Amino acid sequence: MGESPAVPRASWRWALAAATVAGVAVAAALGAYADAHPGDGAPLLTLWFTDMLAMKAWLSTAAVSLLLVQLASALAMYGQLPGVREAPGWVGLLHRWSGVAAFGLTLPVAFACVWSIGLEDDPARVLVHSVAGCLFYGAFTVKMLALRVRGLPPVVLPLLGGSVVALLALVWSTSALWYLTGGIA
Repeated sequence: MGESPAVPRASWRWALAAATVAGVAVAAALGAYADAHPGDGAPLLTLWFTDMLAMKAWLSTAAVSLLLVQLASALAMYGQLPGVREAPGWVGLLHRWSGVAAFGLTLPVAFACVWSIGLEDDPARVLVHSVAGCLFYGAFTVKMLALRVRGLPPVVLPLLGGSVVALLALVWSTSALWYLTGGIA
């Protein structure tokens, strides 16, 4: 005897709800910590860059560049990339590892933001950046957990991935783009 069709549907819904709760918790924890720990702006790390803001701008720009690889490879895997009928087998591996690299590039940036700067609310650009940064890590958490959920409707993962892409693009455009254009973007 097999399970009724309602059981798998309910199962993925609960699993997705749990992933969403975890993502909200991650975003809220980052925001709460950054708000409770107003940084003094002193850099804890700059890697090989001249200063912390340059490090943040260039690492996040590299992450956004990899985000374009993520977007193109996802479109290819879902058969939505113009001119590509069927994605080659290596596209899935490219998608996974470009995501790992992009996420890794965001970590020193987030660390510098949360630890050295804190959650800022003035000007509005910085508030949007702070909130979007927290939401990015929350959305990333939901997407990574949802990858393991069986029975999801086909639209869920692309929507979650699109949220991650949109949030990182918003974080980048309210910080790195602004910095690299001399504050005129």
